[in-house]
Amino acid sequence: MPPIDPRIITFIRKRHVLTLATCHERQPYCASLFYAYLKTENLFIFTSDAATRHLAEALQNPAVAGAITLDTKTVGLIRGLQFQGALFRPSGELARRARRAYLRRFPFALLGGTPLWAIRPTFFKYTDNRLGFGKKITQLE
Repeated sequence: MPPIDPRIITFIRKRHVLTLATCHERQPYCASLFYAYLKTENLFIFTSDAATRHLAEALQNPAVAGAITLDTKTVGLIRGLQFQGALFRPSGELARRARRAYLRRFPFALLGGTPLWAIRPTFFKYTDNRLGFGKKITQLE
């Protein structure tokens, strides 16, 4: 993916919950997750038990989609990010960096002991009505 527009990075870093969408046997599903973002690697990091529905489905079909939104009633301030990507379990040095980033953002996660997962985005669509109604910035891998 080319360098990611800094407005997208800023938006991602100011939020902390994403909605992850999965699909299994033509049945869509979504789950809300706390996340950390590794800019250099372009990865969303989250923790979740493999027995959850969203993880079980993503392990069978790692092609996922997601959204991060700003909750506002003011139309001129609406912002949101939709993305597509691939889910995987980080290992080695990447897993150590992911763990540090996630625990820095969510220290309470030390208590959970659930595994870390990563999503490598391959597509972003960022909507920012402050730039004009319905103004979108898209980026592909």
